[in-house]
Amino acid sequence: MNSSDSFPSRGAMPVCILLSVHNGATFLADQLRSLVQQTHQDWALIWRDDGSTDDSARIVQHFADTQPAGRCVQITRITERLGVARSFALLLDQVPDGHLAAFCDQDDVWFPDKLERAAQALLPLHATGRPALYCSRQVLTDAALARLGLSPLLPSAPTFSMALAQNIATGCTITLSPAAIRLVRAAMPPPARTLHDWWSYLLVSGADGQVVTDNRPSLYYRQHQSNAVGAPAHVAARALAAFRRGPGPFMSAFRTNVAQLLCHADLLSDRNTATLTTLQQALAIRGPAGWLARFRLLRRLPGLRRGTRAEQMVFRSWFLLG
Repeated sequence: MNSSDSFPSRGAMPVCILLSVHNGATFLADQLRSLVQQTHQDWALIWRDDGSTDDSARIVQHFADTQPAGRCVQITRITERLGVARSFALLLDQVPDGHLAAFCDQDDVWFPDKLERAAQALLPLHATGRPALYCSRQVLTDAALARLGLSPLLPSAPTFSMALAQNIATGCTITLSPAAIRLVRAAMPPPARTLHDWWSYLLVSGADGQVVTDNRPSLYYRQHQSNAVGAPAHVAARALAAFRRGPGPFMSAFRTNVAQLLCHADLLSDRNTATLTTLQQALAIRGPAGWLARFRLLRRLPGLRRGTRAEQMVFRSWFLLG
């Protein structure tokens, strides 16, 4: 089956698992087995191969052949390499109304209750009509699934300003409500330096939606040389990695995110649109006058911060310099 026109209905709040594969043959089988073991069985898999040169597509197709008819839907409308964010944007377009959407990476292993916990967290928010995003911590492992540690603690009430400064919503843990799916679709694709997970977090929080953080890990998150994005386990390592990247890439992404979000101001709350406008104005001021304007803005927006003191010191320095 090569379209997403219909899915079997298996109960309330069904979940579409979105899987984009690219040369992931080494780890795919482990991830697919973990999908079958989910306690929340009301799911369908929407997947596409993003230009793999290994056996990735064959592995997923073999898995699909073992599942009930219609449960696994391959998207073949565009076959060339799109990259991570655009590939997930294409998959998100295929989710039927009334379904949740869970981003799925090819190299992780989900805990059996991952979907169940996300669905239970989002179910009461669905009736409100507000966009909602669920995300969780992860157990970090090496390529052989040997434990390395835990991802950082997540804040209990993340704000839009916090989302501008740092992404806490790791893509492989994200599940979107139907209202959040409609919101994110309307603003896809994200800017070039921003992946689908951070963009989803920015949009949901920017629309005054609900971001549900779960500090119980929901999966094993492999760290290996082929990761699109890694996650250092220790605070010092994360701060050092940010320092080594330097201010250029981050501030370029920050500016672009602000500008692109303002292009979708009709999707955001008036309050958050005003914050973006103020930020854009402050970032446009050059020299010492700009440093002073941004210093004052940091005092006005205490929520514009990163998770740890070390990361916050790096961020404040970069933001002040612009």
